[in-house]
Amino acid sequence: MQELLLNIEVAYARSDKQLIIPLQVTESCTVEQAIELSGIIGQFPEIDLAVNKVGIFSQVCLLSARLQENDRVEIYRSLVIDPMEARRQRAAKQSR
Repeated sequence: MQELLLNIEVAYARSDKQLIIPLQVTESCTVEQAIELSGIIGQFPEIDLAVNKVGIFSQVCLLSARLQENDRVEIYRSLVIDPMEARRQRAAKQSR
């Protein structure tokens, strides 16, 4: 019996570039397997799956999560600056 193929996307974005890779994977495919199959790590060597969080449609998930039809796997970057500190800096800049 043949496994069904699922249409999914793997996405990663930096401030200067974003990439969304459409893929067809088997229904037993995990998030980690989809990322490996996409080849996105070769295009963005800064991605480290031991460090970067991943998710499906903005919901953080485990690398072992199984995929469903039309899922978008997202690889998240670490924050460069604390959100509260960024807000303080913007407020200080506007009050000048």
